[in-house]
Amino acid sequence: MQIHAGRYKGLRVKTVKNAPYRPTTSLVRKSLFDILKNISGKNMLDLFSGSGIIGFEALSRGAKTITFVDSSLRVNSLLKMNSILFKEEEINFFKNDVFKFLKSCDSFDYIFADPPYKFNEIDRLIPQAISCLNDDGIFILESSPQEYSISPYRVNEYGDTQLTFWKKN
Repeated sequence: MQIHAGRYKGLRVKTVKNAPYRPTTSLVRKSLFDILKNISGKNMLDLFSGSGIIGFEALSRGAKTITFVDSSLRVNSLLKMNSILFKEEEINFFKNDVFKFLKSCDSFDYIFADPPYKFNEIDRLIPQAISCLNDDGIFILESSPQEYSISPYRVNEYGDTQLTFWKKN
């Protein structure tokens, strides 16, 4: 996978065969950052991090810090290996259950979550993620197209993938 823009444009992030995650497609990634616009100096939390491509793209585009949270040892090993390419950046790793992490996390400007498609606790995840946002922070959820118990302020669909946005006011 390749970084699309910013100071690390063109850099390749390693993935693994038969990975326990499905990386965000190039189109969806480009659209996400086009929507967010300027993320320079912001801090981002990447839940269910997988390949880490969202967080690494955010760093390339000027994010101040990225925090990766994934419960998989294999995923965390890959994230740490890829982070070597970004040695000048502030990157944090947590091998943890997302809900446990959210109970005691700092506040973030952006939180991105890409849970497994069969994840059945999205309605529990949304309010917990929103509670960890700074004022005017944005929670972005990548999923298959669906509706949620808490109304978002924006929804974008890309085939069988949906980006849903909630803002903390």
